[in-house]
Amino acid sequence: MKKHLTVGILAHVDSGKTTLAEAILHLTGSIRNPGRVDHGNTHLDTHELERERGITIFSSEASVSTDNYTLTLLDTPGHVDFSAETERTLAVLDAAILVISGSEGVQNHTETLWSLLRRHAIPTFIFINKTDIPTVECGSVFAEIQRRLDGGCTDIALPSDELVEAVSLLDEDLLERYLSGGEVTDEDIRRLIGECRLFPCIFGSALRHVGVSELLGVIDSYAPSTAFTEEFGARVYKISHDERGGRLTHIKLTGGRLAVRESITYNAQDGERTEKITSIKTAVGAKLEAVTEAQAGMLCAVSGLSATYPGQGLGIESEASSPTLEPVLEYRILLPSGCDMREYYPKIKVLEEEDPQLHITYNERLGEIYVRLMGEVQTEILKCIIKSRIGIEVSIDSGRIMYRETIAAPVTGVGHFEPLRHYAEVHLYLEPTGPGTGLTFRSSCSVNALSKHWQRLILSHLRERTHRGVLTGSPITDMRITLIAGRAHAKHTEGGDFRQATYRAVRQALMTARSVLLEPYYAYRITVPTHQIGKVITDVRAMSGTFGAPVEDENGFSTLTGRAPVSAMRNYASEIISYTHGVGKFAFEVCGYYPCHDPEAVIAERSYDPEADLLHTPDSVFCAHGAGFNVKWDRVRDYMHITPVITEKAESVLPSPRSVAKKLKIDERELEAIMEREFGPIRRRQYGARKIRDYRDRSYTEVKKNPDYYIVDGYNVIFAWDELKNAAEAEIDLARSQLIATLASFRAYKNCDLLLVFDAYNVKDGVERRYIHEGIDVVYTGEEETADAYIERLIHEIGKSYFVRVVTSDALLQLSALSGGVMRMSAREFRAEVTAVSAEITAFIESLDAPMPRDEIKRDISLTEI
Repeated sequence: MKKHLTVGILAHVDSGKTTLAEAILHLTGSIRNPGRVDHGNTHLDTHELERERGITIFSSEASVSTDNYTLTLLDTPGHVDFSAETERTLAVLDAAILVISGSEGVQNHTETLWSLLRRHAIPTFIFINKTDIPTVECGSVFAEIQRRLDGGCTDIALPSDELVEAVSLLDEDLLERYLSGGEVTDEDIRRLIGECRLFPCIFGSALRHVGVSELLGVIDSYAPSTAFTEEFGARVYKISHDERGGRLTHIKLTGGRLAVRESITYNAQDGERTEKITSIKTAVGAKLEAVTEAQAGMLCAVSGLSATYPGQGLGIESEASSPTLEPVLEYRILLPSGCDMREYYPKIKVLEEEDPQLHITYNERLGEIYVRLMGEVQTEILKCIIKSRIGIEVSIDSGRIMYRETIAAPVTGVGHFEPLRHYAEVHLYLEPTGPGTGLTFRSSCSVNALSKHWQRLILSHLRERTHRGVLTGSPITDMRITLIAGRAHAKHTEGGDFRQATYRAVRQALMTARSVLLEPYYAYRITVPTHQIGKVITDVRAMSGTFGAPVEDENGFSTLTGRAPVSAMRNYASEIISYTHGVGKFAFEVCGYYPCHDPEAVIAERSYDPEADLLHTPDSVFCAHGAGFNVKWDRVRDYMHITPVITEKAESVLPSPRSVAKKLKIDERELEAIMEREFGPIRRRQYGARKIRDYRDRSYTEVKKNPDYYIVDGYNVIFAWDELKNAAEAEIDLARSQLIATLASFRAYKNCDLLLVFDAYNVKDGVERRYIHEGIDVVYTGEEETADAYIERLIHEIGKSYFVRVVTSDALLQLSALSGGVMRMSAREFRAEVTAVSAEITAFIESLDAPMPRDEIKRDISLTEI
């Protein structure tokens, strides 16, 4: 039997993705006549809304056969509004075809899709489409692909010798073999593709069937095989409903087999369920046909499972990671007059099964239904779906920005729940982790203090809820929450007690923290006639956005890229069309959450009172004389029963050892009381103040602790200092060594702490490395963490406790330093300071070589004797 291979087709909208799928189906004999998007008769865009609008909205599958494989093709949506649907399919792909329009080149959404493919480590083949258009220059398009995507993108149609040479340059061992006269085999090419280091590129025209056969041949020859286990496992990637309203769960089998009438046990949102499979359908050509059994590697749609959801793992499969592309706008659904909200909310809520990121909610106090959407196109599609499924015409308002909240510095929180015959106490440690990191949870609590099953329960309660911030009531993000202590009662503690204590601990910590309001930002790309680029820059500045240097092309157009708040830029596309008379282009995508550019106005507009939000109360409940009583959040520590000692496990790693008391701002007397209680009285030896000799003013001075803290962006400095840049061109290790040696003398003379950070985020499977070298704390970041991200995290962690200087010429990092309340210094300014210190050191050494007066010699001898 042929092996099964699941291949997704991804592209920016209008790149020709569905046309390519139709061409593949036709060339492999799966369909007789290929459909056309503009004719509304494609075989994969079957929904009336897809054919009416000419875009793919729902992912669909089809199967074709090659010499070595049975390929299941997944045609995914290309419009950015439906990118969540695309992202959900990535978890089941063995390989991907990325379609790039030759006439448009690499666009913003293309880069987003590329990042997703790299994050999921999916082998990728690139099809450059529409090369039959006379104005398309294949060489320019290919150069842009290599520049904006990856240097491993290789024209697979190169002559044999040129192809072998290009492939050899991607692997050191392969290059050494090639230079020694050895051969580069097909297995070598297949390995590099499987390791996501080689990305074959094929030029063609899907509409004219040019290059499509070559694409299938490359996939058939070089697609890496996937190994499957004998034990049953499956991944859910989509939920849909058939024409009779029956619920279908779309899965990929990653192990074993699945037969009709077989029972599956899985974890639903409300607990464990065991249900029987009533039917299995797989793609045969462009249609779904019923089968009695499916085997590992196949995609199929099964009925009989009532509570599955996209991303869920069945059998041996674990849960999929959280999606990275999420809506940032929340809309209100307005029902027609006379419609009861309570009646129609459950019917509309069902749509969330198919798209979990809709997050449909009902505000009982206001009697309003809310939904999260990516943009205007998805808004119109949702209205059409509600009309066809539920039979009512709804309207949707203009939407409002969804904000997030985080904290600027570590903080502890306590929650206590002790009404009569109940007991639970939870202590948490919250710390910021940097933009885009989301929420992570862990425990550093000893099992001797709190048993493991209670700890697991607390962590599950942390994960199960959307915790609200205290500025606007927005969800919190970008922090790590650590369980550091807890207490249960042998007779009176129940599971629900820890839920209450956990929720209250998070909220109490937030009430005492320095919170930061975050808002979504667009990464934009604006192209206008060159004489109008000045207006664009002025507009972006007014929006509190950032931008790089404009790039002018030979046709008289200039392009500006950067990022700006969604709230300020969401309606800018119409303005560009207006003042450029339709020739300007505006592409944008949400690139993450960053500090709000106007937090005071947003907080005032939301008018959120955290103490009035009883569903997210920060207060605790204690018990006295047989009755429970409420204690306000700012008095809880006066009543709590345990005082946890925070250990290093509960803290983020800081650049150099610091006392727990300093980090958590515990008063020294409190810390001493804790230490005496745990280890007995503290006995210290008494020493006098240490003296050092300062030969510059011939006097004695007392050594004082210098609070200065330098954080240096290593590679930024190397390539900003000419002598180090020249050394780096010859050997980067030499440049690093020279920089470390220079900074070692600087640190010793300044008597300061110095952290030197180097990027290592491109090192696959790399872990963070740190070591002390000549008094300097040297850090190499882990995989997928840049030096900028590492430094930003440190700024928030230690900025309030130390006098910090961030050394970098990176404008965004300097802005982050400014917002974090720390000093910033460019690489040029730092070089001037280092040079000045070197001169002082030289002068000091020269003074030591000068003859010393006799009385000074006597005084030094007496000091030595003492």
